Amino acid sequence: MVSWRGGLFGERAVCVLAPNASAMTLDGTNTWVLREPDAGRAIVVDPGPLQEQHLDRVAKIAGPVAVVLLTHGHADHSEGARAFADRAGCGVRALDPTFVYGGEGLHDGDVVEVDGLEVRVVATPGHTSDSLSFVLPAERSVLTGDTVLGRGTSVVAHPDGSLGAYLGSLRRLRDLAEQHELDMIWPGHGPVLDEALPVLDFYLRHRAERLDQVREAVAAGAVGPMDVVREVYADVDQRLWPAAELSVRAQLEHLDIRTGN
Repeated sequence: MVSWRGGLFGERAVCVLAPNASAMTLDGTNTWVLREPDAGRAIVVDPGPLQEQHLDRVAKIAGPVAVVLLTHGHADHSEGARAFADRAGCGVRALDPTFVYGGEGLHDGDVVEVDGLEVRVVATPGHTSDSLSFVLPAERSVLTGDTVLGRGTSVVAHPDGSLGAYLGSLRRLRDLAEQHELDMIWPGHGPVLDEALPVLDFYLRHRAERLDQVREAVAAGAVGPMDVVREVYADVDQRLWPAAELSVRAQLEHLDIRTGN
C-alpha cells in the first residue's frame, strides 16, 4: 500500500495529514495550506476533524490565515472549521450555507484571491450536492475533496449525492485536464496524483463498468441494494459495504431501476 504523509507540493501548497485514518478516510483527511510565495497570509482548505493536535499543526504551518474554504460538509473535512477559523480570526466559506461562518459563501465560478494567490471555484456535485473543487491556475492543480481520491474511488453518497451529477463533474474536470488547465490532482484523501487526465478517464470508465455490473446483477435476480453489493462488490472490504450500498442506490436511481429495500 502507498505510504502517504502529506508534505510540500509545488510552490504554493502544503498538505497536513489529519490523524483520522480509517477504512473510509484512507490515511486520513488532507488539510491543504495554500500561500503565494513570500505572501503574508494563507488559505486553509478543509481543516478536517475537531482534533486540537491537528489544528495546532495546521495553525503553525499556515501562519496568518485569510480564509478557510470547504470542499464539502462531511465531518472529516469540516468539523474543525469553525474552531480553526475562530483561532485564526477569519471566516469559513462553503457552498452549503450551514457551514458558512463569519462571511460569504462560495459558488461556481467564484475566484478567491489572497495576497496574489488565485483559487478558482468549480462546482463538482455528485459525491455530495455541495461538493466543490478548487483550481490553482499557477500550479495547474485542482483540489478535489472527495470527488477524486488519491487511491481507490469515491462514494456517491445517496440520497444527497447523485450519480448523474457526479458523472457530469468528472467530465467537467476531464475537460479542464484535456485543455491543459490542470495537470495534477490534490485530493481530500490519499496521495497526490501527478497526471489528472488518465485518472479522470479511469474514473469515468470505472463508473460505466459498475453500471453494467449493476444491470447484470439485477437481471440475474438481485432484489435489493445489498444483494447488488454482495454481487458487484464481492471483492471489496466488507467494512466498506455500507458505503458501497449508498453508491448502489445512486446507481439504481440513475438507471431508473426499482428493487426491494
